[in-house]
Amino acid sequence: MVQLTGWNRAALGVVVLGAAMAVSAKEKSFAEDVAFLKKHTNATVLKGEGGAAVVVIPQYQCRVMTSTADAASGEGAGWINYKLIQTGKTVPHINVFGGEDRFWLGPEGGQFSIFFKNLSVFDLAHWQTPAPIDTDAYKVVNKTTDSITCSHQFRLVNYSGSLFQINVNRQVKVMSMQDARTALGIGDMPGIKYVGFQTKNTVTNVGSTMWDKLSGMLSIWILGMYKPSDQTTVIAPYNTAGSGNIVNDTYFGKVPANRLKVQDGLVLFSGDGKMRTKIGLPPSRAKDVVGSYDASRNMLTIVKYTFDASASDYVNSMWELQDNPFGGDVVNSYNDGPPSPGAKPLGPFYELETSSPAMNLGPGGSHTHYSQTFHFSGPREELDKISKKVLGAELDMVATTFK
Repeated sequence: MVQLTGWNRAALGVVVLGAAMAVSAKEKSFAEDVAFLKKHTNATVLKGEGGAAVVVIPQYQCRVMTSTADAASGEGAGWINYKLIQTGKTVPHINVFGGEDRFWLGPEGGQFSIFFKNLSVFDLAHWQTPAPIDTDAYKVVNKTTDSITCSHQFRLVNYSGSLFQINVNRQVKVMSMQDARTALGIGDMPGIKYVGFQTKNTVTNVGSTMWDKLSGMLSIWILGMYKPSDQTTVIAPYNTAGSGNIVNDTYFGKVPANRLKVQDGLVLFSGDGKMRTKIGLPPSRAKDVVGSYDASRNMLTIVKYTFDASASDYVNSMWELQDNPFGGDVVNSYNDGPPSPGAKPLGPFYELETSSPAMNLGPGGSHTHYSQTFHFSGPREELDKISKKVLGAELDMVATTFK
């Protein structure tokens, strides 16, 4: 059965606004992004070293919209839905605002889903992104030059009728070049332009009941939307000593062989924004990093996240009553494209996604998921050193995989 999750719902034409309101082909500069976002939202710009900057929008769940190594004249890395944002309106089912680090919760489907009401049918007409991860504004509790912290408290009821009383605390902080070296275990990077940031996402059970396998459990789900190109390849290292399938490539039907390669400890996946496809790596195969390389922009992107290799329970988002509701993936990548022949894509964009384990929390218990995003550009040989060290991938090989 095809797994109906993530952007698969667009295939049946429910989420049409994003497609009808896709961003024009002309790229905007980071400065233009900032001016636009400040006009329409309460956007905050965080500043880093040497012109690095990150834009965060508290009213969009403290979402990182875009970032750049050169705030004065550079381009942002995040995909932004200009047309939807400028309407100032919200739409049913989901609001595809964009952004390169947004906070979500899972599972999406199944008997413990938070996207479907109790006993409803698992179809697009009944699917709804919960307001706390779609339209609710988060409260700013602290702000400095290079960081912002937001919080939000809310209630959710899952498909099985279990009540979750939740507090979210989310901090976004710009990471220095030295922070990147330490986090990734890399040395000096001569000639490299860089921007990086970390999101610290803490979920607390503020209710009086246990979150467990009987009531259902939630997971922290961080998704980043990026600008695609014909020369963009997602790079997902995998654990060669792990057991079971290496990659789930059947979310929207099997990914064609000319868009997915599994070789030498790497899963390579096209991020061209031209065909709606998605992959996932299970906990037995995932590592704590995933990335992409855009040869047209000469940009290497790396996402590093908290990954507990001993955890086995990850929420399952299939749109059905499930035999294994805690057998989901840890790392995902989505490539946008036309939802049906002749239709417009939602973006286009591609995504890098990570999830926490299912959160088994008693009253007052908390779980924190860190996600660190790094963008590097500059001399190809220096980018290659970073890629080989962190992702185990040679960029010459990556850049020619899907040619």
